[in-house]
Amino acid sequence: MTGLEPYLPLIWAGILATAVGLYVILDGFDLGLGILFFTTRDETARDDMMSSVAPFWDGNETWLVLGGGGLLAAFPLAYSIIMPALYIPIILMLLALILRGVAFEFRWAAKPWHGFWDVAFAGGSTLAALAQGFVLGGLIQGITVKDNAFAGGPFDWFSPFALLCGFGLVAGYGLLACCWLLMKTSGGLAAHARRLALPFLLAVVFCAAVVSIWTPLRYPAIAERWFSTPNIFYLWPLPAATGALAFLVFRALRRGDDFIPFFGVVGIFLLCFAGLAISAYPYLVPHSIDLWQAAGAPESLKFMLIGVSILLPVILGYTIFVYWTFRGRLRVGEGYH
Repeated sequence: MTGLEPYLPLIWAGILATAVGLYVILDGFDLGLGILFFTTRDETARDDMMSSVAPFWDGNETWLVLGGGGLLAAFPLAYSIIMPALYIPIILMLLALILRGVAFEFRWAAKPWHGFWDVAFAGGSTLAALAQGFVLGGLIQGITVKDNAFAGGPFDWFSPFALLCGFGLVAGYGLLACCWLLMKTSGGLAAHARRLALPFLLAVVFCAAVVSIWTPLRYPAIAERWFSTPNIFYLWPLPAATGALAFLVFRALRRGDDFIPFFGVVGIFLLCFAGLAISAYPYLVPHSIDLWQAAGAPESLKFMLIGVSILLPVILGYTIFVYWTFRGRLRVGEGYH
């Protein structure tokens, strides 16, 4: 291999990491609104929750399509192993996202007989978040591979560790949604979100701490990556910064700040994501298939790179335009529908 070819898998891994990271942040808070939906019986508050994210939610899911499609196109071997290993949580996630999306549109049309769609919106959002946590947990704990093919069972992903990741992601999305509502709404709904934010923050800190202790204890390779010298000197700022951001969010919530908590929680998500990437590198299928083994033909990667270099700025530009257009707080009763 010469020239750019050795770096193509790294470039594509960066593109996929960007897509997944943006999806988790952007779709995280609108899934979180569904998780918060039944924490209030106030019909106006529920309407305002949905209205606060109505211009964004379907565009946010574009990043999931880019992440999944990019994995298939750039790393076909990894896709052929990961998909059968995680079929059940992935199918649950997709069905839940469809149910939630339908509920988003039908709930407004069905008023005042919209009780079923309330349940569909809250249930679909929570199940999608839980299933994404199962996928994350299933990947971290490893996939049984033999002769470059999945060799495990359909429920290998289901474990106490995956459950912890699932509940952690539900708590994380709920926290993002609380902080989103602090920025976008006012009055009773914002006060309700502030009351919920602290318990969600504590749940996120607990789950992140347990995962951070559990993974190096269970996987010697991860312990070696984080605690051997000189790695420990380079990597210790990452957990320290995560803890500092969690404390910053805690103080901002207690002081009544409306903007710092959201960006602080986004920072926590990104640092946790970076920690997972450091633990997994250079493997795409943990502990068995690395980036270079999983990558497609260099000619294919180059061709797709030309396409994504055009597509990615367009999606980013559209996303920035929509968020800028609908900036500002939502007024009570104001809505997209």
